[in-house]
Amino acid sequence: MSTFEPDVIVVGAGLAGLVATHELALAGKRVLVLDQENRANLGGQAFWSLGGLFFVDSPEQRRMGIKDSRDLALQDWLGSAAFDRLEDQDSWAQRWAEAYVDFAATEKRTYLHELGLRLLPLVGWAERGAGSATGHGNSVPRFHLTWGTGPEVVRVFAEPVAAAEEKGLVRFGFRHQVDELLVEEGAVVGVRGSVLADGDGARGVKSSREVVGDFVRRARAVVVTSGGIGHNHELIRRHWPTERLGPAPKHLISGVPAHVDGRMLQISEDAGANLVNRDRIWAYTEGVHNWDPIWPDHAIRIIPGPSSLWLDATGARFPAPNFPGFDSLGTMKEILATGCDYSWFVLTQAVIEKEFALSGSEQNPDITQKDVRFLLRSRLSKGAPDPIEKFKQHGEDFVVADTVEALVEGMNNLSRGPVIDPADLRRTITARDREIDNSFSKDLQLMAINNARQSRTDRLVRVAKPHKFLDPDNGPLIAVRLNILTRKTLGGLQTNLDSQVLREDGTPLRGLYAAGEVAGFGGGGVHGYNALEGTFLGGCIFSGRAAGRALAQHLT
Repeated sequence: MSTFEPDVIVVGAGLAGLVATHELALAGKRVLVLDQENRANLGGQAFWSLGGLFFVDSPEQRRMGIKDSRDLALQDWLGSAAFDRLEDQDSWAQRWAEAYVDFAATEKRTYLHELGLRLLPLVGWAERGAGSATGHGNSVPRFHLTWGTGPEVVRVFAEPVAAAEEKGLVRFGFRHQVDELLVEEGAVVGVRGSVLADGDGARGVKSSREVVGDFVRRARAVVVTSGGIGHNHELIRRHWPTERLGPAPKHLISGVPAHVDGRMLQISEDAGANLVNRDRIWAYTEGVHNWDPIWPDHAIRIIPGPSSLWLDATGARFPAPNFPGFDSLGTMKEILATGCDYSWFVLTQAVIEKEFALSGSEQNPDITQKDVRFLLRSRLSKGAPDPIEKFKQHGEDFVVADTVEALVEGMNNLSRGPVIDPADLRRTITARDREIDNSFSKDLQLMAINNARQSRTDRLVRVAKPHKFLDPDNGPLIAVRLNILTRKTLGGLQTNLDSQVLREDGTPLRGLYAAGEVAGFGGGGVHGYNALEGTFLGGCIFSGRAAGRALAQHLT
């Protein structure tokens, strides 16, 4: 590697780094990719993802009878983002938002299709919103699931990068931890860092930080694509938006591996970069402890349909529109307002069979392995898919019982706070069940369920037919303790539309670019305060492509 003279150094071998490297290699540029983990971790967090992608007015939507448009999608994005720092921190974020929605409505699908990526025909409806046409949420289903999940999203970029490596255009420096950006005459000209002890551990396993050497590498430009702070609980709590969401959770579980530490944010800021919107986070409320963990505090998110009763730690039902799958951060605020950092789903076997999905490539082996027979057997046969059944059987957050009294006893054994009264829970479920006798209702959650079942995807495979929870034919009863799960940071290094990192005065920091989560997926926070889901992988792709293409032109 020491004899290789790169045009560009890319710091981080995740999805955004691979996309930027791919674009640079297409232009004939020499790229050195540095990462503190080993080659087994190529692709970073994208590998572990469900592979959801946000498209607008796609063929898949049209085939499912969904009428979408660029204008509707932008209305949803801006209503969700609620940009309110347009004079400074959001000045570029809103421009990135408009550019990204345009990308999702036009060339994004063709760009990925030409690389070999394919989609499942059903379109999911994530983040259904807070009940206002102009507020947070997706007005229509836009969550397109990759056939092959996250590993396939990684593959379509990793393979051309591997081909460029064979040609000598790309070199990797794994176990190379960047500690400093070299700045000369106001421009970033390279990196200095530590060589870490060789590690042959499996993907995602926590690795050693033993330093066995050092390095200095120079290039005409550096692209930072190092990810966010998802496993750095100290940083998460330091920047937690207490005034907006409530106190930082005492109990956090991690949706990303231990190496997602956010180091490059401070290192970039020390070099002169403008770091903005630090208080914007995207943590999930539906986290469960992994019964078969890979990394420390390994968490899995339940991606729920809308039918489960969502209760706070006291057993009280959350007010509308805090229903499963509707408004992540709105419900987060309600949870933390109780003084506790957990909540409960109460549901039936009929609900879990149709409505529960687990986020992550490893939790969806049928789709990840692209096995059609396995998929049909797993999703259409009686019972929940095997990964969900294993969590139900082995997961420490799950309670299964035939009666309300036995269910509450199990819930109270798992409680980290108040004791729930079984009589109160029975009254809550009974009141809800009485509303099932008619096809209409004044219960806003049942109204939302009926609305959801107007979507062909939801009616076919995602939303259970409304039924009485206390009817034994639909049982057993199930309760799930839901914990706060760390995942994404929505702020980051402020960048212009070429992914150039900006200084605090708004001028470019020459020689430094950033893409992916470290840049707030573009502009230092393209999502604003809320994400619409399926937008994180796409943000890595869009910002990584912007960085690679801009540098390919700038370095001619």
